[in-house]
Amino acid sequence: MKKIKFIIITGMSGAGKTEAIRIFEDLGFFCVDNLPPALISKFAELCLQSDGKINKVALVIDIRGGDFFDNLLEELSVLNEEKVIDYDILFLEAADEALIQRYKETRRRHPLAKEEGRIFDAIKLERKKLGALRAQADKVIDTSQSSIKELKKELKSNFAQMELTDKINISLISFGFKYGIPADSDLMFDVRFLPNPHYVDSLRSLTGNDKEVQEYILKRPITKKFKEKFFGLIDFLIPQYIKEGKNHLSIGIGCTGGKHRSVTFVNELSDFLLNKQYHVITEHRDIDKDR
Repeated sequence: MKKIKFIIITGMSGAGKTEAIRIFEDLGFFCVDNLPPALISKFAELCLQSDGKINKVALVIDIRGGDFFDNLLEELSVLNEEKVIDYDILFLEAADEALIQRYKETRRRHPLAKEEGRIFDAIKLERKKLGALRAQADKVIDTSQSSIKELKKELKSNFAQMELTDKINISLISFGFKYGIPADSDLMFDVRFLPNPHYVDSLRSLTGNDKEVQEYILKRPITKKFKEKFFGLIDFLIPQYIKEGKNHLSIGIGCTGGKHRSVTFVNELSDFLLNKQYHVITEHRDIDKDR
């Protein structure tokens, strides 16, 4: 099972956590703001049950959680017991003067202001409460002098070590041209030139999910040559799309009825991409038509 990556975003109130989670959302993360620490393990379980649909998560967990926040490190230790959960702690901070100025500009109340009358005292108390967490952070970023653009650059730079395969979702769809082409495909391929099992009596009622059909199609020299060139092209194109910032790629493969050749090749391509650790979702749109 592929690991799920968690980024725990925390730090000083006013240091830019709201902007940070928006940036992570743009990077393709599933984002949740102000999640109570006690729900981390339960949320991780839901992610593990998503069949790979949720594999990158950014959570903002901070002092707004009140008494629940004090258990954050304890709850994170539970994630260490899940071998398929990997997490980093990102801690955002800023100088007292910068934080005070930001609160003056927004006229918002500091989460601890009820306990301490002055904003400076609230910030001081927050630093004390966050001391142990900051010490365990994997990355600390001071946003005192940072613009949103600079913060985005910093985050992308520091989390660039995440594999390219984590930066794109790939949808594969088999279809029959006789039923119309899928309108949302980015790339579309026609495999009607391949040997057609429809004209073999013993294979006509089967589909590309059946071994007999797969062997009939894949053993032909023309199929082997096409597969080599086709998969080579896809293997080349995906990193190029990632570099251009594309986070979702839809590939349609069609044959006449959408039951045999297209299904076989979507399955073959899915296995090829999964072996390269890409996140892949497959759909056989027309496989059950005329059956």
